[in-house]
Amino acid sequence: MDFQHLTDTCLAEAIGDGGLGDAALTRALMAAAPAHDRLCQLYGSGSLTALSAVDGVDDLGPARALATDWRGRLDHVLVLGTGGSSLGGQTLVALADRGFGPAGGGPRLVFLDNVDPDTMAAVLGALDLARTGVLAISKSGGTAETLAQALVLLPALERAVGWARMAAHAAVITEPGESPLARMAGAYGLPRLDHHPGIGGRFSVFSVVGAVPALLAGLDVAALRAGARATLRATVEAARVEAAAPAVGAALTVGLLQERGVTQSVIMTYDDRLACLGLWFRQLWAESLGKDGTGTTPLRALGTADHHSQLQLYLAGPRDKMFTLVMPITRGQGPTMDAALGAAAGAVVLAGRPMGDLLDAAARATAETLARNGRPVRRLVLGRVDEATLGAVMMHFMLETILAADLLGVNAFDQPAVEEGKVLARRYMEEAGE
Repeated sequence: MDFQHLTDTCLAEAIGDGGLGDAALTRALMAAAPAHDRLCQLYGSGSLTALSAVDGVDDLGPARALATDWRGRLDHVLVLGTGGSSLGGQTLVALADRGFGPAGGGPRLVFLDNVDPDTMAAVLGALDLARTGVLAISKSGGTAETLAQALVLLPALERAVGWARMAAHAAVITEPGESPLARMAGAYGLPRLDHHPGIGGRFSVFSVVGAVPALLAGLDVAALRAGARATLRATVEAARVEAAAPAVGAALTVGLLQERGVTQSVIMTYDDRLACLGLWFRQLWAESLGKDGTGTTPLRALGTADHHSQLQLYLAGPRDKMFTLVMPITRGQGPTMDAALGAAAGAVVLAGRPMGDLLDAAARATAETLARNGRPVRRLVLGRVDEATLGAVMMHFMLETILAADLLGVNAFDQPAVEEGKVLARRYMEEAGE
């Protein structure tokens, strides 16, 4: 695979009583073995469609056609969606766009995943809608936030390009059947790509939901899926649970919760292109596991920026956290820090060195310091940051989440508590209308 999963500093032998002892680790792995067997059986039967999405690229024809057309004509694409309809795409697109526009050309993607009226007004005032596309994504086709965005932007787009050109500037991704979003698409004659009904939003990054934004950004979706497929196959083909990295990760997380009271899970990434990975993971983990009074709270951090804002708490605060450091190999990489200026300024340790050396040193020092302070920390060491590696890592976290849910006795694929808030918000909207 394209990364190493290093877990030795989650164990008592390495960090003391903050880690899992031999007996506790054995119990955790014994519990994970049947969960791993069930995962393999479900995948083999075709029941886990979110995982099966990586098995080929035959479904990408319409997505490729749309992306090719829009990349040749448009300056911006507004991606409407929230939660899993947005975070996966944002994570992928960050590979190609560090905030200055896609490195390989094509339109700049703007993900509108909130309903802040000021932001929407700013978008309408800043962009030339005649050179803009709108991609609305909602599995159910009834997500209130996405519908609100579409109800503002589609009429504005029609005023800019005319009804006859709407199909060249807007498209929707939603599951087959009737829904408010589907009816909007029909009213304007917009292209409609099918969201697989069996794939929930937070597990949809390898489906058309993630593929269209990735293709618009010029990314290699075949390589993304190939990387994910490598992780998936290594997991389901593992002869022993100890050889399945996602099962080991799930066992450690649940074991630390049950044996050491570790209730929070921090993911810290050491590459700006992976900053959104923490946001995607946060939803995946929280919405899949937080049920029936159990689960752990996911927290997102970015190295080295959050060394200066959160590390003090992590090292000297409550001993209730497990840490996952996602660490690309950066030593010897990047622009060189000026030797003469560094020497004159007294920054001798930096002078003449590649900038990647500092990021590498900071990441390794953080992992070691956390371990020395008895904090369980694992490292995902990435040989490179590209589509294949990102696909491999995201599949690892998806599998780990599914397995952890099994160990905790909850359903990874539903979110019943969220529905209560949706019902109440609708009531408030109705009352306001009256």
